[in-house]
Amino acid sequence: MNPNQLTVALAQIPSVWANKKATLQLAKERITEAAAKGAELVIFGEGFVPGYPWWLSITHASAWDEPIQKEIFAHYASQAIQIEKGDLKEIQQLAKEKSIAIYLGIIERPTDRGGHSLYCTLVYIDPKGEIQSVHRKLQPTYDERLVWAPGDGNGLQVHPLKAFILGGLNCWENWMPLARTALYGLGENLHIAVWPGAVRNTELITRMIAQESRSFVISVSSLMRKSDFPADTPHLEYILKESPELLGNGGSCIAGPDGKWILEPVAEQEGLLIETLDFNRVLEERQNFDPVGHYSRPDVLQLRVNRERQGSVQFEL
Repeated sequence: MNPNQLTVALAQIPSVWANKKATLQLAKERITEAAAKGAELVIFGEGFVPGYPWWLSITHASAWDEPIQKEIFAHYASQAIQIEKGDLKEIQQLAKEKSIAIYLGIIERPTDRGGHSLYCTLVYIDPKGEIQSVHRKLQPTYDERLVWAPGDGNGLQVHPLKAFILGGLNCWENWMPLARTALYGLGENLHIAVWPGAVRNTELITRMIAQESRSFVISVSSLMRKSDFPADTPHLEYILKESPELLGNGGSCIAGPDGKWILEPVAEQEGLLIETLDFNRVLEERQNFDPVGHYSRPDVLQLRVNRERQGSVQFEL
């Protein structure tokens, strides 16, 4: 086994929408498949468990105090992940059994924020089955703010995996220069960007981040077709009334540290996409540019990051 090479699997698949149990089972099946194909890291899209809030943009979700919207939200929230209550234990155990690392996009309903608000969260589980970071999306985008709360800097962390240093961000927070810089400063050289599912989101930024950071960049998107909504989804007819046939067309891809494609964006194709990355390419491209190393000026420009987990109430003994 070459310590400088890493085989990665990009899971471009639809969730069993708003069904936590079924989507976790689907994730386990894909993790097992990825491991069988030699992958050492498997990545799922943004909010994969239990799914992205697709209904927001097709049902006039901003209508104030709308009963149907409240009912859809309540169902969606009821299916969110609560890590503290062991919702990811089986995924962790599988990671350990298969000795595979996992980046899993979830919708989180954390008890440390009261247990009722939702966060778009990216979880990293190492090959020993341990959760090493829980990154809550810093800023939900546009209509996402109707259902997701803003996160904090606690999850701006990186993780060693063979020769690589991994870090990850959710969707449009990948456009936040300072969030990217925070990860660069921690030594990141393999950047994970997770998305709900659209080539238009991944085709430009993936190569841009790769060229800026001189790192590998993996963008992983889900798929979502009108037919993928489960038949027992509450208010399904209402949700699908103005829905296009294809809500999320994928777009998973990989760019190398030179900004060139290793895997061009893949649209409308369901399954695992597998590639092997060579760490030496990072070193080659850092020869002429390193954004936080020899091509930085910390005497002029610096970034300060607050990684404290935020909470509304602090109790003192």
